[in-house]
Amino acid sequence: MNSIRAQAYGRVMEAIRAVEVTKLQDEEADRIREAADTLLFCDDLEAAPAARAALEDITALARDLVASGRWMPESADLLLDDLGACGPSVVARI
Repeated sequence: MNSIRAQAYGRVMEAIRAVEVTKLQDEEADRIREAADTLLFCDDLEAAPAARAALEDITALARDLVASGRWMPESADLLLDDLGACGPSVVARI
């Protein structure tokens, strides 16, 4: 973990707090928190199926939130950007 990842984690937690009561169900907020935790403590995204699954789950959740009209696409994109930044950077390999 580094300061950039920790700051991204803080932004995810703040985003949850900001909308939790009005635009997220408890189960949805918990899923986002768990995904952020999983990604924050992940060392290698390619070797961590649980971290990849968590990111995929929240991507699907974000799409559902936008499709239902509960979230704006921009808000979902910000959440996904910050959630992704909680994890290790993906390094292209040849």
